[in-house]
Amino acid sequence: MTAAFAATAGLPALAQETPMVEASDQSVANGVVSAERVVAPANGWLVVHRTDAEMKPGPVVGHAPIREGETADVAAILTEDVASGDMLMLMVHGEDGGAETGIFEYTLGATEDGPIRMDDALVMTVITAE
Repeated sequence: MTAAFAATAGLPALAQETPMVEASDQSVANGVVSAERVVAPANGWLVVHRTDAEMKPGPVVGHAPIREGETADVAAILTEDVASGDMLMLMVHGEDGGAETGIFEYTLGATEDGPIRMDDALVMTVITAE
């Protein structure tokens, strides 16, 4: 019984891990952008936005579903061409406010399936396409 308690004692700490996206600069020649690790507070989406030196999210160029908690090796298929040198913002979005669960409904500036914020900051990282 002690072993069972010890095995489950750490679960709440994992569920409360700080939301984040971990990704590195990478080749997009295969039409995919990957995050090594994503931590999300709820089921939602890893969304790939174009960005630039101003670091503002631009148009969406890819997305992939993610589940609550930690997900490793998340791959988002790009929906338009991305050139070597382009900056991409990989961001966690929720599954809230849309008409259909499981269908990505966000468009730039919309509230449906919109970005997750922690302490008023977007949960994201920026990479450069190689």
